[in-house]
Amino acid sequence: MAVDTLFTGGRIRTFDPAQPWAEALGVTDGRISYVGPAADAPAARRTVQLEGRLLTPGVADTHNHLLLGFDDLAVSLDQVQSLDVVRARIAEFAETHPQLDWICAENALYSVVEGRRPRADDLVGVTDRPVFITTYDQHSVWLNRPALAKLGILGGGDIAWGNPEIDAATGEPTGWVTDFYTSAMTIAGLAELQRDIPMYSPDRRYRKITNSLEMAARSGITSVVEPQVPLAELDLFARAEREGRLTSRTTAAIYHPVGADGDFRARITDAIRETPQHERFTLGPVKLYADDVIEPHTAAMLEDYANRPGHRGRPSLEPTEFTKLFIELDRLGYQVHTHATGDWGIRLTLDSIEAAQRANARSGATRDTRHGIVHVECLAPEDLPRFAELGVVAAMQPRHASPDLVAGTWMENVGEARWDRAWRFKSMIESGARVTFSSDWQVGEMDPLIGLYSAMTRARLDGGDAWTVEERLDLDRALRAYTLGGAEAFHREHEVGALRVGALADVVVWSGDLYAMEPAELLEQRADLTVVGGSPIHDVRGELGGVAAAAHGQDPAGAGQSCAEPAAPAAHAHGHAHTH
Repeated sequence: MAVDTLFTGGRIRTFDPAQPWAEALGVTDGRISYVGPAADAPAARRTVQLEGRLLTPGVADTHNHLLLGFDDLAVSLDQVQSLDVVRARIAEFAETHPQLDWICAENALYSVVEGRRPRADDLVGVTDRPVFITTYDQHSVWLNRPALAKLGILGGGDIAWGNPEIDAATGEPTGWVTDFYTSAMTIAGLAELQRDIPMYSPDRRYRKITNSLEMAARSGITSVVEPQVPLAELDLFARAEREGRLTSRTTAAIYHPVGADGDFRARITDAIRETPQHERFTLGPVKLYADDVIEPHTAAMLEDYANRPGHRGRPSLEPTEFTKLFIELDRLGYQVHTHATGDWGIRLTLDSIEAAQRANARSGATRDTRHGIVHVECLAPEDLPRFAELGVVAAMQPRHASPDLVAGTWMENVGEARWDRAWRFKSMIESGARVTFSSDWQVGEMDPLIGLYSAMTRARLDGGDAWTVEERLDLDRALRAYTLGGAEAFHREHEVGALRVGALADVVVWSGDLYAMEPAELLEQRADLTVVGGSPIHDVRGELGGVAAAAHGQDPAGAGQSCAEPAAPAAHAHGHAHTH
C-alpha cells in the first residue's frame, strides 16, 4: 500500500534506539508508517527529495512565552547598551505615535545605566507621556515620572503587579519596580495591567500569541509549552484554537501565584475539566516559583552574592510553606514545573519534591510525575545527582549560558568561584537526568539553531569568550534534548520526539545536514519544512504544496522574524536570558 508522503535522499535522525538513523520515512494519515532503507521504501503518492538535508523529529520548545512575544506598538530596546540610545528611541517613537496615551518599551538591560539600576530621572525630558519599560527578563519594570504619577505610586500608592523601589535617602519611589513577572500574572496584578497599561490588552496579547506561533512554525518547532498562563487568559488560547491559529501543538502551563489557596487550586481543576482537549491544545502542568532571578539579586542563594555581602536573596514563599504547597499539588495529581535559578531555590524545590514523594507514597498517591525544575542556572554540586534520583526533569535554556547574556551582571553577582555551577548541561545529562532544552522566547531567541550552537560552544554568537567549556555538548545530545527530551518531559515520548512507526508525523527538514557542520555554520541554517501530523505548517520551498507559507504571507528569506512585527529583531539578533 502506498504511503501519503515519502521523505528520502538525505539523512534521517530518528532518536529511536532501535533504529537511530534511516534513509527514508513514510507518512500516512498523519502518522509515521515507514522508517528504514530507501531501497525497501513503499510507493508514495508524493515524494520529498531531501537532497542531502537532515530530517529530525520536530523541535519541542518546552519553555516558550507565547504571551510575551514582541509587541508591534512597543519600542524594542533589545541589546541597547546606552542610556542615550534608550532616550532617543523612546523620544522618536513618542513623536511618531502621537495617538498613544502610554509609551511602552521592551527588553531593557539592567546595565544600561552604569553602576546602578535605571531610575525615573533618567527619562526626564524624553516625553511628557507615561513610559512603561520591561526588562529583558520580564522581572522588573522601569517607569518615568508621569507613569509614577498616573499609577498613584508618587503619592505612596501600591500596585498589584510589582514592588516599587523606594529611595532610602528621600523616601520617594525611584521608578524601578521589582517582582514584576510573578505579580503580573496574579488575578489582581493582571487586572490592573489590563486596566492601565495598553500593552496588556487582550487583543494585543492575542496578537503576541499568534505572531509567536508563526515564528515557531518557521523555526522547526512542532510542540510548544507556554509556561505561565493566568487562568484569566486561557480564553486567548481557546480563541486561537477556534480560529485555526494553533499551528504547533500547544500546551498551556497554569500559573499558581504565591499564596494562592485551595479555592484557587479548585479553579485549576475546574479549568482542566472544562477545557476541551484538542490535538493542538492541552492544559499542562502547574507553574510555581521557588525564587526570582539572579540579575537583580532576587534569586535565593545558599551563600551571599559575590558583590553584595550579607545578601542571599530569598525564596518566593517561606520554605516550610512552599514544601506544604508542593506536597498538596503532588497529592492532587498535578505535574509541577518550578522556576528556580539560585542554588538555594533549586535545593528547596528538590527537597520539596522529595518530601512530596515520601508523603504521598504513604497515601498511595505517588506516580511518575516528572516534576520539572526550570532554568537550573546555579546548581550546588551535591544536588546534581538528585535530579536522576528523584526523576526530576531539568528544563534548561542553552542560550542563557552565552556570554552575550551573562557577562557582567550575572557573572559578577554569582562570582567566579561559583561559575562552575552554571548551566551544567553535560553533567546533568551524564548523571542520567532527563533534560529538555527550550528558548525562553522572547527573552532569548526562539530559533533552536541558536540554542544548539550555544549548547555546543558556550560562546558568544560571534564565537568569542567561551566559558565553562567543560559543560559543552555535542550536537546529537543537544538535539535530543530539543526533541525526545521535550517529549519525555511531558510523558509524550510514545507519540512524538522520536521517529518510529505509529508515532505522530511531527518532523522538520533542515536546510542542510547539521551533523556535517561546524557549530558556527548552524547559525546560517534554517528550517525548510515544518510538518505537524503530516501537514505542513511552514514550507519554504513548496515541497508539500507551500500551503503554510502562502497562507501567512511569509517571506522565506525573513524566516527569523514575524511578518506581523516589523519592529522585532530578526531571529539571529542577540537576545537575552531568563524570563522564566
